[in-house]
Amino acid sequence: MLRGFVNTFAGNPLDRAADRRGDLSWQKAAILRPDALALVLSRGRPLVEADPGGDLRIAYVRGDLTLQLSAEAPAFLGLWKETPIFAVEVEGAPPLLAGAGGFEELREIALRLPATEAAICATAKGLFAWRERHRFCANCGAATESAEAGWKRRCAACNAEHFPRTDPVVIMLATYQDRCLVGRQERWPARMFSALAGFVEPGESIEEACARELKEEAGLTAVSVRYHSSQPWPYPSSLMIGLIAEVTGDQVVPDPVEVHEHHWLTRDEARAVIAGTHPLIRKTSPVAIAHSLLSAWAEGE
Repeated sequence: MLRGFVNTFAGNPLDRAADRRGDLSWQKAAILRPDALALVLSRGRPLVEADPGGDLRIAYVRGDLTLQLSAEAPAFLGLWKETPIFAVEVEGAPPLLAGAGGFEELREIALRLPATEAAICATAKGLFAWRERHRFCANCGAATESAEAGWKRRCAACNAEHFPRTDPVVIMLATYQDRCLVGRQERWPARMFSALAGFVEPGESIEEACARELKEEAGLTAVSVRYHSSQPWPYPSSLMIGLIAEVTGDQVVPDPVEVHEHHWLTRDEARAVIAGTHPLIRKTSPVAIAHSLLSAWAEGE
């Protein structure tokens, strides 16, 4: 197992077994195996059930049941040891699933699931969100069809192939001397602040994207960028690249759309935000990588 900091939605334990995706005969046999399991989603919400300890777990169904739940073939997520794990997206709450659990918003229940299961759910959610947005070919406009066990869309009209995309996002905690910067957009809930963030553009390195976003959003100049960790973020398909960036000064010139309010925090104030005791800033959500960045900086990591 890889060692390092693991954020929520990271740490998927499945062997993705990508070499099996193109083997249609293996997939047809695997879905009918008595030990095959499937994760079910409805509008991106996983089917979950209570575990004996009072938290939640994935409410897996038999693999062969997916053939009755959806007209489109299930996606193959990978192998848990030797057990094939699939995923299927359904409309509403099919009667076949009565009593099997309930569909819940992943972001709201992520911390109640085992970390590995939250990661599996995030993988499936991101994959099906991509499928929903790529039902038609970007090259010619014709309808696409699923291939490679759900990991590819193929256009029968022009033979174009489309693969799941991940949008890289830099999210950086700007620091100056012994303080760090958090900001909020006007549309966010009251007292909610976070690290600044933005998409990496074509032709940019991670460091260049970090420096550009800090200059655009806050008028700050980065002089060093340090990587902390990353996080798959299935809303709908981002990879959050967590950074801590040292800047040359603390005079913020905010972009009013991106930074409606901002605060420079000392380490003690950052700890208060994490604990939920800061008078002006609400507690950061442990689900988000911004919480990890703020915690790491506050503790001098």
